[in-house]
Amino acid sequence: MSSFQNFTSSSIIFLLTGIPGLEAFHTWISIPFCILYATALSGNSLILFVIVTQPSLHEPMYYFLSMLSTTDLGLSISTLVTMLGIFWFNTREISFNACLSQMFFIKLFTVMESSVLLAMAFDRFVAISNPLRYATILTYYRIAQIGVAIVIRGTLMLTPMVALLKRLSFCNSHVLHHSYCFHPDVMKLSCTDTRINSAVGLTAMISTVGVDSVLILLSYVLIIRTVLSIASPEERRKAFSTCISHIGAVAIFYIPLISLSFVHRFGKEAPPYVHTMIANTYLLIPPVMNPIIYSVKTKQIRRAVIKILHSKET
Repeated sequence: MSSFQNFTSSSIIFLLTGIPGLEAFHTWISIPFCILYATALSGNSLILFVIVTQPSLHEPMYYFLSMLSTTDLGLSISTLVTMLGIFWFNTREISFNACLSQMFFIKLFTVMESSVLLAMAFDRFVAISNPLRYATILTYYRIAQIGVAIVIRGTLMLTPMVALLKRLSFCNSHVLHHSYCFHPDVMKLSCTDTRINSAVGLTAMISTVGVDSVLILLSYVLIIRTVLSIASPEERRKAFSTCISHIGAVAIFYIPLISLSFVHRFGKEAPPYVHTMIANTYLLIPPVMNPIIYSVKTKQIRRAVIKILHSKET
């Protein structure tokens, strides 16, 4: 039995899947994905570079934005190799341990992004409700503590979920239905009881992304109540304008995530390539859109980016 377990865990080779039914067009399909990856990597790297090099941006709001860009870079890099490997070279094989590692980092950066969005909601709440104490509440030391807590929280919550996959046996098909390792996808291939894995995975996501979404919503209820208590319409408008970029970031993170869940649950009649395309793009939408949103909607970021780009041209 132990030799069978060894064969079905650490020595197993999974086969990733590109776009079912469109394999002949993988090279062409790779073009928009390459553009998305290039946009995500260059955009988030530029945001990080701008925040690090511009002293005027060394403020709590922009430190949290740098955390968001870091998680977006991690999320993009986690899927880049396997996705483009399939589209360009039809490289479908991935070892069990490599699959677990990729799955862990995809989930970790997803949870970290959710946590950073919650921290940014708290930042906006403090800035609007208690502006005089903003600098004393969100000190550099406290921001660093929040960053470390975000990493530790994600690691502690997700390690059991991924580690428990090692107890499973995979005695039938080894073909995954995505171009990266997706936790429910791996569990479906197991021929052993996965109820514990499902419960741990569901608990991990509810206690992280689920709790974060509720707290973000609560933060905005409190923000709206605070803003509506401001007498001056101009001050209300300015207060709301500081939240627009963050609201956009929250929307592009949670809407694709919810959409993918609905498609997996209720779209069973849809062609397989629909599920795969949505699964491939939902992880890329936040990393691509966040730098664009913050560059367009945040005046300080926009000015700093233009300044750096202009200095490079000259």
